[in-house]
Amino acid sequence: MGKDNFDVKNAIIAGSIAGIVSGFVKLGWENLFPPRTPDRDATNPPQQFLQQLGVPIKLTHATYTYSEHKLPWVSFLLHFGFSTSFGAFYTVAGHYLPLLKIGQGTFFGAGVWAAAHLVALPQLGTVPAAKDQPLEEHLSELFGHVSWMWVTHVVAEELLAENKPHKLTN
Repeated sequence: MGKDNFDVKNAIIAGSIAGIVSGFVKLGWENLFPPRTPDRDATNPPQQFLQQLGVPIKLTHATYTYSEHKLPWVSFLLHFGFSTSFGAFYTVAGHYLPLLKIGQGTFFGAGVWAAAHLVALPQLGTVPAAKDQPLEEHLSELFGHVSWMWVTHVVAEELLAENKPHKLTN
């Protein structure tokens, strides 16, 4: 899609859908490679951040039950809100700044991880300083963010390609 006929609304929609899909991928990744110990996950970073903003623990730790598992719906709202917001941002901004799309979003994902988990969240006191986080946390979060953004890229590109006329080749 050339810059002349770029549809920002379609890009926001495609990026948001891609963010939902990639948000599920990131959750699956963390199921296989948990970034935090059970003790540190008793209050996960989204819950901690909300509590720092004054949201009561009763709400930040609210759950719903599915198949006898208590699941943190407030954390999921933040998780998917983050993922859809970044999906929409990446899809629109990547059109105007193609540098963001180098590596099909993998470098962007690594940058989001570094900015959030090594700088912003430690500075806010939401997570420990980067040097105090275990290697397993760094590896899980780094590769989880790389996978998350790659899936965002692939899904958004495919959704936007649906709007292009396809040329059949011989």
